[in-house]
Parts: sequence; structure tokens; C-alpha cells
Amino acid sequence: MNGETVKILIEALPYIKKFRGKTFVIKYGGSIMKNKAAKKAFIEDVVLMKLVGINIIIVHGGGPCISSMLEQLNIESRFVHGLRVTDERAIEVVEMILSGQINKEIASALCKHGVSAIGISGRDGHLIEAEKKYLYEGEEKIDIGFVGEVVSINKKLLTDLLEKEQLPVISPVGCDIEGKVYNINADYVASAMSTVLEAEKLILLTDIEGIYKDINDPESFISEISIEELKEYIHTGVLKGGMIPKAQCCIDALERGTKNVHLIDGRKEHSLLLEIFTNEGIGTMVKGRV
Repeated sequence: MNGETVKILIEALPYIKKFRGKTFVIKYGGSIMKNKAAKKAFIEDVVLMKLVGINIIIVHGGGPCISSMLEQLNIESRFVHGLRVTDERAIEVVEMILSGQINKEIASALCKHGVSAIGISGRDGHLIEAEKKYLYEGEEKIDIGFVGEVVSINKKLLTDLLEKEQLPVISPVGCDIEGKVYNINADYVASAMSTVLEAEKLILLTDIEGIYKDINDPESFISEISIEELKEYIHTGVLKGGMIPKAQCCIDALERGTKNVHLIDGRKEHSLLLEIFTNEGIGTMVKGRV
């Protein structure tokens, strides 16, 4: 073992002590699952974090896999404001890919490392109660099909699983009180779960490095930001496009009980460990109010 390796382990020690027994909710973006090396590193990172005593919940996406299957079935993929328009045929495919294929792949990969992971859908145990989501353009109300938003989370089910040393892997599919099934944005499911659990961290693993003041200027990267500064960046237009809903998701989680939120580039191998167990980190941390 060389000196650099020892230094890294010593640097990680206070973080391991600090986070032992704490709960992290990790959103694992579908866009990074195609990268085999990053996928393998993600599983290894989660296993290590679990073994040092951190409670982990994973909420996963799966957009590219859904799009690929829809294309094979000659079902058009159409998006409005970044949300997939989901008709009756599409929601069947969405549930098959998310709750079937991807969910079980992640849980199985973790189990191979000796972690007791359990793959479940938001429909199981009435974990995610949802309602139909509409979009608005001015006065126009837009129906995007079986797309939902979170109404409530079954906190007891999550806490029971964590108390039994299980690692829940959750597909972001929920249903309403009438049993209708809805596809829900994984960022918002993860945010809602971190909120009800008052999690130590909500970690959004995605295909961006984090937050920039100017997306075209690498020097403007922000490694740490307060909730007030983030609100100001939205208000003044510093953040644009797809970053606005992600930023709003961070703000919602922090205002409702999550301690800190991290935006991390999941394409970089071992980005989870680098962010959580090193002084410098690798992504953007949004700090809650003290």
C-alpha cells in the first residue's frame, strides 16, 4: 500500500464516522446506465457505503432503455417540456422496463456483492401514491397521458426495510387511489423520499458535472452553493433549460427536511465515493439552512 492510498483512506475516515447510521437517497439516472464501467463503479460505491454503515435507498430512471423499446415496438416517443407523453401502450412498456428489467438488474448486481438489496416498484406496498400531472402553456392545459406526480410516500415501508438492513431499489412508478398507473420523474420521487425520511443527503447522479454559472465556461463550476444562492440563480436566469427543474427539485427537498443535496456526474467512475468521502468532492453540493 503506497502513501497516496493511505492518505485517501485517512481522508475518508472522518466522513465514514460522520455518516454511519445516516440515510442517503440516491437517484441513479437512466442516461448513465449505458456506460458499463460507470455502472460497475456505481454498484461498488454503493456496496462500500452500505458496508460502512450508511443506509441507502436507490431510485432509478431508465429513459433511454424505454425509448429503445418503444422504438422497437414502433411506438412514437414524444416529449413536452422534457416529460414523456405516455399513452396506454407506452405506460405498459415503461412499467416493464423500469419495474421489470432495470429494477431487478440493479438489485441483482448489489446482491452479488453480498448486500441485501430488494427491488420494488412504487406500486408495491402502496409506496408511492400519485396523481395525474398536467402541463400548462399560458391558459392551455396539456394532457400528457399517464404521467404523474407524487402525492404521498409510505414512510413506514421504507423505514421497516432500512431497519431490517435491506437496501431498497425503487422504480418511479406509482398509482392513484383508483389504481391507475403513472410514470413519475425519478428526481421528484427521490426528492419526496429524502423529504419524508429527513435524509442526510439526496444525491442526484446524472450526466452533468454539476452547476455552472456559465455552462460554456468550465472555470465557472460551483462546488458548493446555498439554497438562497440557488434560488437567486433561477430568478436571475443564470440557470437555464433542464437545470431549472433539477435546481427546483433540490430546493424542494431542502426546504422540506433533507439536510444536503448533491448533483454528481455519474459518468465518472467512483464519483459517489469521491463526492462523499473526500475533502474536495467532485460535484455540486447544495447546502440546506443551518
